Amino acid sequence: MAAVSLKKILNKKELPSILHNLVYQFKIAIDIELVDGTKLISIGEQTAENRYPIEVSGEIIGWVVGGEQATVLATLLSFIAKQEAEKKELAKELLERYQEIDLFQDISTQLTTSLDTRQIAQLVLQELSQLIESSAGMILLLSSDATAFEIIAEFGVFFDHSQPEPGKGIIGNIVESNRAELVNDVQADPRLDGQKNVSAMICVPLRAKERVLGAIAIGTQKTDSYKAEHLKLVSIFASQSAIAIDKAVLYEQSTLAALQAKAQTQKLQQALHELQLAQTQLIQSEKMSSLGQLIAGVAHEINNPVNFIYGNLKYVTEYAQDLLNLLAKYQKFLPVAPPELESELDNIDLEFIMQDFPKLLDSMKLGTSRIVEIVQSLKNFSRHDEAEMKAVNIHDGIDGTLMILHHRLKADVRRPVIEIIKDYAKLPFIECYPGQLNQVFMNILANAIDALEESIENGGVRSSPQSPVPNPQSPVPNPQITIRTKALDKEWVVIRIADNGPGMKEEVIRRIYDPFFTTKDIGKGTGLGMAISYQIVVDRHGGMLKCRSKPGEGTEFWIQIPINCLLSDATEEENSTSASPTPTTESSPTADTDGFIPSTTPMLKPTDLLIRHTQLIQRLSQHNPNVGTASPDEIYQIFQRQPISLKLYATLLSWFSCSNPTQIRH
Repeated sequence: MAAVSLKKILNKKELPSILHNLVYQFKIAIDIELVDGTKLISIGEQTAENRYPIEVSGEIIGWVVGGEQATVLATLLSFIAKQEAEKKELAKELLERYQEIDLFQDISTQLTTSLDTRQIAQLVLQELSQLIESSAGMILLLSSDATAFEIIAEFGVFFDHSQPEPGKGIIGNIVESNRAELVNDVQADPRLDGQKNVSAMICVPLRAKERVLGAIAIGTQKTDSYKAEHLKLVSIFASQSAIAIDKAVLYEQSTLAALQAKAQTQKLQQALHELQLAQTQLIQSEKMSSLGQLIAGVAHEINNPVNFIYGNLKYVTEYAQDLLNLLAKYQKFLPVAPPELESELDNIDLEFIMQDFPKLLDSMKLGTSRIVEIVQSLKNFSRHDEAEMKAVNIHDGIDGTLMILHHRLKADVRRPVIEIIKDYAKLPFIECYPGQLNQVFMNILANAIDALEESIENGGVRSSPQSPVPNPQSPVPNPQITIRTKALDKEWVVIRIADNGPGMKEEVIRRIYDPFFTTKDIGKGTGLGMAISYQIVVDRHGGMLKCRSKPGEGTEFWIQIPINCLLSDATEEENSTSASPTPTTESSPTADTDGFIPSTTPMLKPTDLLIRHTQLIQRLSQHNPNVGTASPDEIYQIFQRQPISLKLYATLLSWFSCSNPTQIRH
């Protein structure tokens, strides 16, 4: 107990008056002195020399000089001094407790704000090393199967080359027993197993929710260094640490579970997306397959008789020329024909026949040549007689597609001819899927023709694809489609198809690859053409599909495909196997320096299905105002008159009604 000041005790307000009253009653004189003889109080005339000590816990802090009765005053002052010392000690303990509470509150605040187990452990060890003498310390976490420890924080050297194991050594046994211990002589402990760098240690298990998470241990090289209060302090730290570490571990587990769930969700979304894209081909693939077979069949059936006619025209021309020469010789040797023959010659107009017959044969030859070209274009477009992957001249596919669409390019009563401007570069043969690329050309060129026809009906087109603004005042609109090709970096070819139609807004460009999205009237489009074009160019060929357009400035598509599709597929597959998949978040692409907006993976969500369903019914009702009150049979009859819409609606309904989309076959 710490000593107190006698001078401060005597300075208390009421004590001097009490001493004077006692001295008056005892009829004595006293002096109160410090240990060194300094007088503090003198009452009466002192005659005696007896000295009585004023003590606190065996320590003399002053003297009372006087007669025998002065011993009572010495005892009283000793008692008062003892009370002051006890008060001082109590105040000191309260201050220490307050400091401990404040310290633990500060540490607890720091622990609860952190969700990193290693950061929490390092903070606890740092505070412990400042409060308790220690040369080494560590915090261990027990594995989920309780077969190993992981050191998540440490200072000093607790072990030389090994670390504790559950059930082995002092720490392993303490964790197994789930009971905190203080060991002041480590080297004498029978459980010693590797703890050779410390002589005394404290080890406390980390417990949270009746579960042992690990342990906290500190040690020093001095024996008998720790007391029960140190064990209590470490236990308090262990309690706080266990709660914080348990929360951090749960957070890490929940974060990992969330990442795994997100990755699994992305995989499921990708699988569903691929399934949806495959289903979008149900209508288009069926139509294109039937069209390809029909074209191939027609081309084959036409090819034989046309080749027969075309091949025999050469001989017919020769025979006709021989007969005409023979007739000319007859006229030379028989200038005057008999009257009957003269009448017949006048009736058939022999002179006109001799002049027109060779011209007629030449016209027939030109017509059959044209038919042969058409048949070849049909065969090139359908690619029915070729392998799926083939090295082809890409220009043949474009020209074949234009041949198929030739009837839509010709002038009619509503509009002039649509001019096709070709700017072909010298390209190598492309290793690709020619039939599928022809389908892409067909979709984009057909959309361009539709846009030009719509533009003419609404007031005009620009004078050329390069014109900055539309020209509705032009008396003779000049619809054009420009097709450019070029080789890019010796590895890619680019096909650019531009029209001088009305153009599109940016929000429309970003949606043109969505399945079932269309701006056309009902019965004129399914909204599948560009979605399938994306799949063919990007997914099938590993290429790139971009578009740039502005209202009034026409539209241009950029189709970029590798020269060797097989090599591109191999490289992509190698990259995909060597790189680990990372979750990505798809965002809207930005336009490049030329203004082209890259295509994005078309994704059809359930809400989109509902929107497409509503739009389809609304567009159908525009052409059939009574559809709202029609019976199911009448609605079916309306759809029967528009088979494309019926097929589209059936596909939408199949997606709504199927509880497990992966069961849909395609």
